[in-house]
Amino acid sequence: MATTDSQHVDLPITGMTCASCANRIERRLNKLDGVTATVNYATEKAAVDYDAAAVEPEQLVAAVEADGRSAW
Repeated sequence: MATTDSQHVDLPITGMTCASCANRIERRLNKLDGVTATVNYATEKAAVDYDAAAVEPEQLVAAVEADGRSAW
């Protein structure tokens, strides 16, 4: 039986101008294998739970940046 290496990170996101931006970023993050993310427009953060065996933190940042936003 495979085990998962579940990790959590809160990603600060800059450049969101509306709730639609947050929704797009959330969908991008959730398309990654082993990722469950919730993006909050008001706090400008993404709460991300991910399987470290399936995805690297750099991939999370890249998914946000692919939408024209910045994460760090």
